[in-house]
Amino acid sequence: MATDLQPAVEVAKVHVARRSVAHDLRAVKIVLHRELLRFFYDRTRMVSQLIQPVLYLLVLGTGLGALVSGGGNVDLKTFIFPGVIAMSVMFTGMFSAASIVWDREFGFLREMLVAPVGRAAIVIGKVLGGAVVATSQGVVILALAGLAGVPYDPVMIAALVVLMFAGAFTITAFGVVLAARIKKMQSFFGIMQMAMMPMMFLSGALFPLSGLPGWLSFLTRVNPLTYAVDPLRHEVFAHLKANAQLKARFDPGVTWFGWHVPPLVEIGMVLVLGAALLGIAIAQFRRTD
Repeated sequence: MATDLQPAVEVAKVHVARRSVAHDLRAVKIVLHRELLRFFYDRTRMVSQLIQPVLYLLVLGTGLGALVSGGGNVDLKTFIFPGVIAMSVMFTGMFSAASIVWDREFGFLREMLVAPVGRAAIVIGKVLGGAVVATSQGVVILALAGLAGVPYDPVMIAALVVLMFAGAFTITAFGVVLAARIKKMQSFFGIMQMAMMPMMFLSGALFPLSGLPGWLSFLTRVNPLTYAVDPLRHEVFAHLKANAQLKARFDPGVTWFGWHVPPLVEIGMVLVLGAALLGIAIAQFRRTD
């Protein structure tokens, strides 16, 4: 009786690396690096996101400058320059968060979620990547400071970069919270416009916060982006040669029941909000299939 001898089949062993802090940090680095590559190789996106802030600064600032006379070397372009920086950073951060929806549509997000890394690492990498990209875009706007009558002061520029990163971190985290449950790009951009446009116009980016009607003053105070724009403007006007009356007119700051909110408190509020939004985004991704 013949016996068929079956050759032994070797079973390939797959080794999955054990989770560790170093492993998750490497995942954060990889996701961040991917966000940077995606942005810097997309020249069309870089140029298109620069057009709107440049138009606000050069066209709106110049066209309406005759109606708002500041005096001396301060005009409307000088006033809206910090707001234009904030607009560029905020919208770039939100567009970076939109990549999550894009990755979900094409199936890449699922591959990331099944990888042997913590989902918190993926979210942190996304948020940090978006913040770095948005800050880089803001640095390009900083190069136009001379056109707005703003000096190229190294201390001011360094402070503005730090403030831009804080605002970009928070707004990107907000975008990731929105994108965590959205499955279509069209839906995300619709919600983004509905959320961002009122927040930007009510942040004081394009008009002073003093002398407003009661209802408008209330809306600016409860708007989180106000506390990202105001420190930028305060830093710029601190390095301008302008009298106290002019600074009080264009840089009145934010007040609560007569108390002037210090810029450090505003920065702290932005960072706390960013940390809270990051936590919400991580919790949402842990429930995502």
